[in-house]
Amino acid sequence: MSTAAPPSRPASSFGPLLLRLHFYAGILVAPFLLVAALTGLAYVFSPQIDRVVYADELVADDPGGATKPMAEQIAAARAAVPDGTLISLRPGEGTATTQVDFALPTLDEEHARTAYVNPYTGEVTGQLTTWFSYTPTRTWLDDMHRNLHLGVAGRHYSELAASWLAVIVLGGLLLWWRRQRGHRTARKLLAPDLSASKGVRRTRGWHAATGVWLSIGLLLLSVTGLTWSRYAGGNFGEALDAMNGSRPSVSTDLTGAAPAASGGHHSSGGASGPSTADPDAIDRVLTTARDNGLDGPVEVIVPADGAAAWQVSQDDSRWPVRADSVAVDAATGEVTDRVDFADWPLLAKLTSWGVNAHMGLLFGLPNQILLAALAIGLLCVIVWGYRMWWQRRPTRADRRAPVGAPPAARGAWQRIPSWGIVVGVPVVIALGWVVPLLGIPLAAFLLVDVAVGALRSRRGKTPPVPVSPAPAGAETPATSSAGGG
Repeated sequence: MSTAAPPSRPASSFGPLLLRLHFYAGILVAPFLLVAALTGLAYVFSPQIDRVVYADELVADDPGGATKPMAEQIAAARAAVPDGTLISLRPGEGTATTQVDFALPTLDEEHARTAYVNPYTGEVTGQLTTWFSYTPTRTWLDDMHRNLHLGVAGRHYSELAASWLAVIVLGGLLLWWRRQRGHRTARKLLAPDLSASKGVRRTRGWHAATGVWLSIGLLLLSVTGLTWSRYAGGNFGEALDAMNGSRPSVSTDLTGAAPAASGGHHSSGGASGPSTADPDAIDRVLTTARDNGLDGPVEVIVPADGAAAWQVSQDDSRWPVRADSVAVDAATGEVTDRVDFADWPLLAKLTSWGVNAHMGLLFGLPNQILLAALAIGLLCVIVWGYRMWWQRRPTRADRRAPVGAPPAARGAWQRIPSWGIVVGVPVVIALGWVVPLLGIPLAAFLLVDVAVGALRSRRGKTPPVPVSPAPAGAETPATSSAGGG
């Protein structure tokens, strides 16, 4: 009489839990990613939208010939905004008008009244209330993408989307890699299975293959998006300061005091306050800056009074190395301080490049087209993911359901190796501290999943996760529910 062998312990694997995490993160976070992709797609083409909506203000008619002295352009702008105090300006080049910013008692520190001047005729072409030089339309699109016009509370949506995007992408890559075990060729990993004429297998192929192609770009968007988020962005800024990796700025103090590092993302600088400095000095200041190598578009920050230097900074985000700054003493025309982009800390350079790329500014139109392709691709991946969920629904009369069932819970935790739990708990705690809108929901999911799995296991209502790995393409209770990532 033979004795039945005791059931063997399932082989250690993170796969079942990863599958559940990818499934639930995709279902619950995808709506936030959908909104972020749509609003980002609109924002990325805001420069072109601006040139259509504000053609009168932004575009100089019949450019050519010599430009008027900047002092004359400022005088025209001052006449158009008589109650304003000059704080900054961006000289026009080519077909661009000169932008002259004024502080007004009715505006907060982040907003200015900007007068637009044709640099060739000296005529004011219009006025707008701007936010860090952004037009009202671009400001509206920026707010929609960052916070849905809900203020501080709305920033949670974009931070949640950016926090979880990397997890969803990496989880999907790992699941697709596991599914292709034994057949890991470039063709299998990078192209959908066109032999499947219909059904979830075909949808999964498009979902996964497109995700692979988009993965690097989406990971970069996730990381750079977090750099100016509310919680993770604050932690990131503190880490940069601790590692001396913040963006340096020139000292405008004529006594030689050291400047404070800056790290602005959506603006290239900030005004030092309402100015009583002599605006006629602007031409001397610009000549000094040009003579010291600051070519291309520049922004000039006007000092509060004659006791401080003027700050001139290159304002060309299309080229990743055009960000030099000088401080100029208007009385003598001498450079009192200088910071070249070449001398920036590496972390500051990477942050600047990443943020400009995220905003579609780096290299201009090619960057915009790439971001648009990423946004459209992400929308397709999300739609295919939800389609798989619908295609997995039971259709029998006695089991009919509107959507597919989630991956089975039973056995997922038992298969995690002990070292994974030992390492994973501190990692989740650290994530909760550094990236709160990733770590806290992740911890909540894991705790709820443990409780639900234990309850279902006790009731015996769910089948166990298969012990042996299924061959590539085969369906299992776990993989059939989530579509394999």
